[in-house]
Amino acid sequence: MRYDLIIFDNDGVLVDSEPISNRLLAAYLTELGHPTSYEDSIRDYMGSAMHRIHELVLERTGRRLPEDFDDVFHARVFAAFERELKPVAGVDAVLEKLAGEQVPYCVASSGSHERIRVGHRTTGLDRWFAEERVFSSQDVGRGKPAPDLFLYAAERMGVAPERCVVVEDSPLGVQAAVAAGMDVYGFTAMTPAERLTGANQLFSSMGELADLLI
Repeated sequence: MRYDLIIFDNDGVLVDSEPISNRLLAAYLTELGHPTSYEDSIRDYMGSAMHRIHELVLERTGRRLPEDFDDVFHARVFAAFERELKPVAGVDAVLEKLAGEQVPYCVASSGSHERIRVGHRTTGLDRWFAEERVFSSQDVGRGKPAPDLFLYAAERMGVAPERCVVVEDSPLGVQAAVAAGMDVYGFTAMTPAERLTGANQLFSSMGELADLLI
């Protein structure tokens, strides 16, 4: 076994949520007077904690998002999840193999604990992730690209950073893993390979991942 802990990002790696959430984010920002396309949202916000969206909008426009922005956005996202969300194709088989081989794993997501749990319940992935395996940017002061979340997850799981590998699909997540001193495998299903600079390995389907990990 090459690693003592596998750390999964959630959105776009475990649950196929990025198309849904970025479509809704682009629409909501546009509605609020910040014209944003789906492609803009993917480029600028994919993998971000909510605080980074607020910071970027303020930096670019000088205007703050409404105080209830997070609540309204999450209500729209959760409603869409209930209708549309699916697990990433092939990820159940990866998790089943890791569990069968007793390989430690967890999830460390920029999303809130509620968002993680809603997504996992909707897709059935909750059976793989007990509470002690779930970490959110809510647990630390800074989200990705800061290394804090991944370092926190490793500490809580009792594994040294250099013995961890992160599975990520966003440039911010790759940057965070590198900053944490961890190896990182970049998932290119939605993100062009050239945007995942710094990843130790790239893969385009979950069928490839299990062979990389075990």
